[in-house]
Amino acid sequence: MVDFQLGGDLRARRIVVAMSGGVDSSVVAALAHATGAETIGVTLQLYDHGEAVGRAGACCAGRDIRDARAVCDRLGIAHYVFDHEDSFRTQVVDRFADEYLAGRTPIPCVQCNMGPKFTDLLKLARDLGADCLATGHYVRRVEGAQGAELHRGADPARDQSYFLFATTQTQLDFLRFPLGALPKSRVREIAAELGLGVAAKPDSQDICFVPDGDYAGLVKKLRPESDTRGDIVDLSGAKLGEHRGLIHYTVGQRRGLEIGGSPEPLYVVRLEPDTRRVVVGPRTALAVEAARLTGMNVLGPLDGPLFAKVRSMAKPVPARMVGDQLVFDTPEYGVSPGQAAVLYDGDRVLGGGWIAETEAARIAA
Repeated sequence: MVDFQLGGDLRARRIVVAMSGGVDSSVVAALAHATGAETIGVTLQLYDHGEAVGRAGACCAGRDIRDARAVCDRLGIAHYVFDHEDSFRTQVVDRFADEYLAGRTPIPCVQCNMGPKFTDLLKLARDLGADCLATGHYVRRVEGAQGAELHRGADPARDQSYFLFATTQTQLDFLRFPLGALPKSRVREIAAELGLGVAAKPDSQDICFVPDGDYAGLVKKLRPESDTRGDIVDLSGAKLGEHRGLIHYTVGQRRGLEIGGSPEPLYVVRLEPDTRRVVVGPRTALAVEAARLTGMNVLGPLDGPLFAKVRSMAKPVPARMVGDQLVFDTPEYGVSPGQAAVLYDGDRVLGGGWIAETEAARIAA
């Protein structure tokens, strides 16, 4: 039996489950129902699914809503769908386009968690009289001496703590993550044992509102001015070629620059939206010794040594906070404005912030 950390007889409790139509949230609903608690499934319709309908790999589309409803019907629990398309467009999609326009690399999944998924869903859950909101995220909520703590998921291949760094303490007190201690293989086994139709459903891979994976195409559609051409220059400002719009490039990118003649590989070092320039250089130019963070969310003490993760797929590296500066013990690569820096003490998430700007490391040639 999974512990929903509510204490006492759960038959007197009400659990609202955020359901995307995938196997993870479906199993959470089944586990909640098995406790005897009154369980309610809630799905947010977040965008005009259009061409995403019927395509595996995009969440919250029409098929996914139907799958969530089918699971609730099988379990015999209530299921509600709420249209939050307007807030999703404003808080996530428009910001996604504007960040690319500003030469930054956005993380829409974090913005979605900060807005529609947690802020809006928590309000809905409270309005429904819930004792908690349960989700299918692979993170752990641990009761610590000072209250609830956010920890990595036990399965390192599934851990989603990077995307949940902005979860506030108030939200964490109300949230539950019953899959955090389980491997994904066990979750699928549970779904199959319960006869849930989503047991073998593929995991979501793409950003849900970009079902064809063409991020640049979406940004160009929303912000036509983003497709403006400009110069590719080296670190001294010498022109090496032309690019077809900043939205096609990210810091650290090597492929697709379409410039030749350099004795060593060149990487995108920074994007300059004001001059519309893509600045390239050798890999050593990507080394960063510090990054200024904004929009900090603090879940634990930041006054000592810690580990920082600056990309979702990166390994945490030793660092420390000095004011609003994240200072790395050794130069870090691939630190891109617009991404998040998430701070850890072992498995515990201490918080994090948004990378606003970076300070190049002084490395001898």
